[in-house]
Formats: sequence, C-alpha cells, structure tokens
Amino acid sequence: MKVILSRKGFDSTYGGYPSLILPNGQMVSLPIPSSKDNFAYADLRLNDDVTYMEYMKKLSNRIRDKKAVDLNENTKCHLDPDLNRRLLMDRVSDWRGCFGQVGAAQAVLDKRHVDQGDLFLFFGWFNTVAEENGILSFTKGEGFHAIYGYLQIDEKYYTNTDVLMPEWIKYHPHMSERRRIRPNNCIYAARENSSWDEKIPGYGCFLFDEKLRLSKKGMSRSKWDLPDFFRGLDIAYHSMDSWKEDYFQSACRGQEFVIEKNDTITQWAIELINKHQYNGE
Repeated sequence: MKVILSRKGFDSTYGGYPSLILPNGQMVSLPIPSSKDNFAYADLRLNDDVTYMEYMKKLSNRIRDKKAVDLNENTKCHLDPDLNRRLLMDRVSDWRGCFGQVGAAQAVLDKRHVDQGDLFLFFGWFNTVAEENGILSFTKGEGFHAIYGYLQIDEKYYTNTDVLMPEWIKYHPHMSERRRIRPNNCIYAARENSSWDEKIPGYGCFLFDEKLRLSKKGMSRSKWDLPDFFRGLDIAYHSMDSWKEDYFQSACRGQEFVIEKNDTITQWAIELINKHQYNGE
C-alpha cells in the first residue's frame, strides 16, 4: 500500500483563509471556489441545521477566487474530494467517497503507479474557530497544515476512455464535460470498508488531534514536523534537501505527495485513521 499526502481545500489564492476546526474538533475542509461547477456552498451541509455558506458568512462575506468575490447562495465550489455522506441531501444508496484528479497532478499519480488499495491522506490549511454572539473568529494565529481525511482506492476511472462507469459517480465535478474529455481525467472511488479492518470505512474525515498536525509549532505552515521514519524516503516533489536541521520543508507547489511504499508509513497512516475518525456525533 502506497500512501499519498494530498493537498486540498482553501489556500491563500483560492478561498483566502484556513479551513475550519470546530469547537467539537470536527475538521471541515472548505472546497475551493469554482464558478463553472454545479454545487454551491449553500448546498453543503455542516449539520442538519446549517450550510457551509451560512457558517462561512459568520467569518466573512467575501472569499478569494484569485480576487475577492462575494459569498452568497449562488457561490459555486469544487466539491472534491467528497468524503462525507451527510454533506449532501438525497445521496443514492450505493454512493461512496470519491476524488478526482487531472492534468499535471494526475500525471504524478500515474507515474508513481497509484492504484487499487493505495491510500490518500488529505491535508490542508486549518485553524481552530470560536463563536461568540454569532461572530466566528480564528483563535490560533495564521493556522497550520493538518491531515483531515482519507480514501483507500477501490476503483479508478479514466473518464475519456472508461465506458463502464457506475451511475452514482456521474454527479462528481470531474464528470463535467470540460473535465471528462481530458485524456488523463481520473476519478478514484473508495472501498466501502478498509482492507485492514472491515469495521473501518474506506473513506472519511477526522476529529482533530495534535497527531494530525503536520506544521511544526512556532514555524510557518510549510515547515513540517514529520516523524523520523520519513527521512530518506522518496516523496514526490521533494528531495533530501527538503530535510533541514529541525524541520521538513514541504513543497509550496504540487498537490500529490506520493510516498514510496513502506510498511512503517503504512502502519502510521492506518493508526491515524483508526484513532481519529469522525462519525458525525
């Protein structure tokens, strides 16, 4: 099993502020704005009573799409990866977590032979939030990189060539006409249950714990505090020069940091998933 650290969600160019760690520890990755996609932030449900749009407006009436744009019920986003059944109303019964990739980032996954059974760990820019008198605010400076979810691959579909695709996956943003026709546009569908424990779902999100933090405390978010057993491994977009005296300098560009197959890394990833799943309660 290969492990891939996959960067997703709001950043300084698209979105403009960190994704959210709620007071109960729930990690909410905010999908980047995308005017050509179908889903709006108002379609995404934080819980039974509140949409993403309603909650985000407590932080700001504007987000960034390279430039500042108004946030309203029509503001569209790129819902990818999609890891939470409760996020959208009226899911079909055979829906599973899924994730799409295309272009240079998918070329990296192809070159590194990412396939069935491999494991995405999704990370992004996060910060904790507090709410007082209906006002939402971040509580810890500029925030940090943290792992917020996972997906173990069951099937992958190249939309330009695969004709036998399941009906349930056709809602996905990588099935839009402009992406579907691209040669390496690919959608990864999760296993229903993980390969290491049938009681563990093959996809999902996390409840925050400090073990999910990548950024080293007291440093900028791109400076990571990786366990020593990462040292010397081949990681896409990185080299031995990425290792500094007291931190790992993560690449500022690139989305898919594929790590060479390694039993210790696999066990590290499995333990994170087993211990930090968020079940929605």
